[in-house]
Amino acid sequence: MKKIRTGDSVVVLTGRDKGKKGTVTAVLENKLVVEGVNIYKKSVKPNPATGVTGGMIDKVMPIHVSNVALVDGNDKASRVGIKLVEGKKVRYLKTTGATLSA
Repeated sequence: MKKIRTGDSVVVLTGRDKGKKGTVTAVLENKLVVEGVNIYKKSVKPNPATGVTGGMIDKVMPIHVSNVALVDGNDKASRVGIKLVEGKKVRYLKTTGATLSA
């Protein structure tokens, strides 16, 4: 069971984007793509056949799972635990003990 999933609100713990908050848009093997975090500039060549104009574009790059944490109700970083509730595994926040949606 993955502890961080698509749609979760996370905060960045380390790096140049430390403190930024965003939602997870994609989950890769051990990296996450977080909206508004880890944005890089990429130069693109123009391609008239497809209608692409050249120039610099902003590209969202993945960030390692260990560099982010879920946000609890008080906008604080929280670790995630897994416990059994009525025979099913459920994710919960370690700071507040609140269970997360399946």
